Amino acid sequence: MALQPKETVIGFVGTGVMGKSMASHFLKAGYQVVVYTRTKAKAEDLLEQGAVWKEHVSQVAQASDVIITMVGYPSDVEEVYLGAEGIVTHAKPGSFLIDMTTSKPSLAVKIYEEAKKRDLHSLDAPVSGGDIGAREARLTIMVGGDQEAFDAVEPLLKVMGTNVVLQGGPGAGQHTKMCNQIAIATNMIGVCEAISYAKKAGLNPTRVLESIAAGAAGSWSLSNLAPRMIAGNFEPGFYIKHFIKDMGIALEAAKEMGLLTPGLELSKSLYDELAANGMEDNGTQALIKWFEK
Repeated sequence: MALQPKETVIGFVGTGVMGKSMASHFLKAGYQVVVYTRTKAKAEDLLEQGAVWKEHVSQVAQASDVIITMVGYPSDVEEVYLGAEGIVTHAKPGSFLIDMTTSKPSLAVKIYEEAKKRDLHSLDAPVSGGDIGAREARLTIMVGGDQEAFDAVEPLLKVMGTNVVLQGGPGAGQHTKMCNQIAIATNMIGVCEAISYAKKAGLNPTRVLESIAAGAAGSWSLSNLAPRMIAGNFEPGFYIKHFIKDMGIALEAAKEMGLLTPGLELSKSLYDELAANGMEDNGTQALIKWFEK
């Protein structure tokens, strides 16, 4: 099934820091876009670009051929998809449902099974790349679901990202995102410790980055978030509160599999401390504050 721009209506639920940029790429590509988010003001830019506002998730589902969601927590995902006024109940048969929220793998499987009963195609497709990747349409998108459904929506996913991979069946996208978050969690500690060390040693941390970011220590966080740390810019590309949520999901899944994750546990404990001190709405780069206290 070819999902052509002029014939396909994209429904987008959740237009926050990342969702707004992701939805805007479909407008630029010529798709019809309908949107809903809990705070309408967050959708104003999209409405000015030509998106159509809907008053409820159920209205988005009824009006769309493809429904994409980018919400906050697994509880939000469950309500948006499986609630009485949710997407699974109200979407047209044959529609494609793509949850791009980082959520529980088990919930992705549950949504897939309920969707299948109603002739709906469900994919879990969490992303990595932060606000920069969303804005520049360079997201990494990790997908779980059926091959046929993936093949149908892959061109749409490539409107938002450059690295789009089907990882396996339902839930596989979310499991892959947990791998991503586990790697980031301990890497962020290393980035903060490196910057703190550079400052204590009397070095210029920006100049230090010029050397180490290009070598074996290089990482996305070192290149993109370390400069924000040095500049004292803690605006959220990705909220601490959402990273804590992700780490909690990963810890729960790892425990179920009997896997020890000491680095992940340490990172979450540091972020929990920041959140307890009122920093949950900062970007994840604010971890440097723990080392500078």
